[in-house]
Amino acid sequence: MQLEESIFTLSNKGKIKVSEFAHERMNKFKQEKPDLDEAGGVLLGRFIVDSKNIIIDDVTIPMIGDQRRRCFFFRSAKSHQKIIDSKWFKTNGTCNYLGEWHTHPENYPEPSNTDLQNWRKRMKEDKFTSRYLYFIIVGIKEFYIWEGDRRTLKFKKLEKI
Repeated sequence: MQLEESIFTLSNKGKIKVSEFAHERMNKFKQEKPDLDEAGGVLLGRFIVDSKNIIIDDVTIPMIGDQRRRCFFFRSAKSHQKIIDSKWFKTNGTCNYLGEWHTHPENYPEPSNTDLQNWRKRMKEDKFTSRYLYFIIVGIKEFYIWEGDRRTLKFKKLEKI
């Protein structure tokens, strides 16, 4: 199946694009078989200058220290943070931490209560410059993006264009 870039509309009427490269990396961990565990990582990308647009260029993938089960994923902060820091320094600060992604063993995924609690924790504790963080759940047939507002700690499911 040929993957392509996916574009969603942001709350501020800008757009967020998931690059083909990032999309392919996440799709390799789809839970299409019952013996596959959840996977996840962080979203890395750019805020486009003089626009309201964002591009997710890359994602981290499961690493040593992560905990994976059929219906559970816990991301180890240390190993993923090394990649975030490295990319940020190599790009002179243009590659940013934008949020998190993980898989669900369902066709059309929705966040669990545990997901929502973890996302709120990320918005309270993580260091990021934007008002928003983004959260992707990759299902078997579809993936969705939620926008988390650090001011209200609420989430909005974004519309695909």
